[in-house]
Amino acid sequence: MSAAGGLSRRERQIMDILYRRGKLPAAEVLQAMPDAPSYSAVRAMLRVLEEKGHVKHQAEGLRYVYVPTVPRDRAKRSAVKHLMDTFFHESPEQVVAALLDVSATRLTDEELDRMAAMIEKAKSEGK
Repeated sequence: MSAAGGLSRRERQIMDILYRRGKLPAAEVLQAMPDAPSYSAVRAMLRVLEEKGHVKHQAEGLRYVYVPTVPRDRAKRSAVKHLMDTFFHESPEQVVAALLDVSATRLTDEELDRMAAMIEKAKSEGK
């Protein structure tokens, strides 16, 4: 299952909210949405996300709360893979180059050092 593939803009917004805030009832999802649609539209989107296997609901008292079915770390990896496959010809090097190009002026020396350490670790583990 792809975390981001096949989702509408609104469905991705809902997933982002659920990943950031945890389990929520539909009314709180609605409140967290920018330029929110109607309550019934949010309920319908949650049902669609449940049918697609992205969320599940749990009874909490007299209401349902919705939670993502895929752990955030796994969804993150899936989303990055989808992005890499779609826009960067399956090349991690091109992804890193694009990230460095976009954020080069905002990266601190400490962030660059941590990234260099990750690359060195990947090199040593790859041998």
